[in-house]
Amino acid sequence: MGTVIVITSGKGGTGKTSLTGGIGAALARRGSKILCIDGDIGLRNLDIALGISQMGALSFQEVREYGLDKATQHPDFPNLRFLTAPMNCSAAAVDTEDFGRLLEEARSGYSYVLLDAPAGVELGFSLCAAYADRVILVTGSDPASIRDAHQAADKLELMGKGNVRLVVNRIHKKMAAAMGLTVDDIMDQAGVPLLGIVPEDQNVVLSAAFRQPLLGYTGKGAAAACRRIARRIQGFSVPVGLK
Repeated sequence: MGTVIVITSGKGGTGKTSLTGGIGAALARRGSKILCIDGDIGLRNLDIALGISQMGALSFQEVREYGLDKATQHPDFPNLRFLTAPMNCSAAAVDTEDFGRLLEEARSGYSYVLLDAPAGVELGFSLCAAYADRVILVTGSDPASIRDAHQAADKLELMGKGNVRLVVNRIHKKMAAAMGLTVDDIMDQAGVPLLGIVPEDQNVVLSAAFRQPLLGYTGKGAAAACRRIARRIQGFSVPVGLK
């Protein structure tokens, strides 16, 4: 039985969608069968992070009619398939029980289902988190991101979600040093155990601009961090660091 991992953040702009694409590709490259679902209704961008924005894709609502085997297969990572978020729809219009049945079916066919959830703690966040086996909470190093990550963590605790881990994204070592801020400080303020840290990396933007997946564009920086996080998700002991 596979695992549903929801990737979310307390606020927008933390890079959670780029991380979803990078971690999904890294897990697929390591041999796991992966389904990436864009759950960010209204702001769907996971196809860009995966480098497949030029390809057509069924939404997670449409696939119920056609079957999960019709999910878009990634051209560079054959083990990875993708479902986009529906257009002209709101989170309130999604049949929550049907959504849950889709994820239950996906558990039986995939090692990991990565669900890119909306930022914040509104209805879309709750819809995705309700079915999570594990949650990756993404934050930046700025005070607003950390505070909002803490609020999201509180909401997840109220929902009974205990397997929540933090990823601190877009870390700039010199800036963090100037602020007198450490990753331990961020982890303590967010109140969530650490899964990984990811450096600020211009290749994230460049890979998207050239319509390539991050891990197909470079092997360094954020891409290397995604590979380390993927190994930790699979249960391997990997030192936490930026190298």
